[in-house]
Amino acid sequence: MTDTQQQVRAFYDQIGWQQVSEGVYQNARYEDLRPVSREYTHRCHLRVNRFLTRRGDYLLDAGSGPIQYPEYLTYSEEYRYRVCADISIQAMREARRRLGGRGLYVVADIANLPFKADVFDGIVSLHAIHHLPYESQILAYRQLYRSLKAGRSMAVVNAWKNPPLIKYTFWLVRLAEMTRYYAGRVRYRLSRHPAPQGQEKEEARPTTPTGTYAEHYDARTLLQELGMAGIPVEIRSWRSLSVRFLRALIHPWLGGRLWLWLVYRLEDIFPHSLGRIGQYPLIVIRKP
Repeated sequence: MTDTQQQVRAFYDQIGWQQVSEGVYQNARYEDLRPVSREYTHRCHLRVNRFLTRRGDYLLDAGSGPIQYPEYLTYSEEYRYRVCADISIQAMREARRRLGGRGLYVVADIANLPFKADVFDGIVSLHAIHHLPYESQILAYRQLYRSLKAGRSMAVVNAWKNPPLIKYTFWLVRLAEMTRYYAGRVRYRLSRHPAPQGQEKEEARPTTPTGTYAEHYDARTLLQELGMAGIPVEIRSWRSLSVRFLRALIHPWLGGRLWLWLVYRLEDIFPHSLGRIGQYPLIVIRKP
């Protein structure tokens, strides 16, 4: 295990997979859980089901974490066992709480899987591969592909490096963030009562979460690397908008739910285009 992976493991064992309330983990800070975005994120989570083999003996959840959201449980509903593989021991403890006897739990490096070839009827990996060192990520794809049975499929959700949709709308996100910050300062100054201590710092706090190591590919490079590895890939949209975009620009008073309904429909109409330019691709791999 590399130094980077040891750092990631320590983060999730000690911080990321610690519950801050019942069923809510510290790592939820990386998601937009506000009511205005809830239906959109719910549908995006369920979108993975369309591209997984729906039933079988073993579904591998590579980098499973604690199976953080209820929608994740639907991926293995018709499987005999869900095999959870993660380098975090705390993740395995939490996953066992959710799955019990329907799960098998393996502390493992997903770039060096301890499984035979052609054993899994389906594979899913959600926001996990980007925690590997950059040079190990293609190896992880190769390991997953090796473990997948012929004629079956796997779905990987990750994030792109500097995706065009987010890059070219960044000015709008920053404008919304700065407007919110300065409006908050003016509101407090006009108030007769001083703001609670630390309140202005809360308003000024950046919306981008910080945490452990993550490194991302861009779409072109990933396709080239997987192509050279002989892995057939289809890039589709899992979710085109980043968490920062959602938090900055999607609000109930701006018709946020309607806008997200429209975005979801566009992702279904133009899945390949938005899959390449949006924030989070759904990487579908089918083994002949």
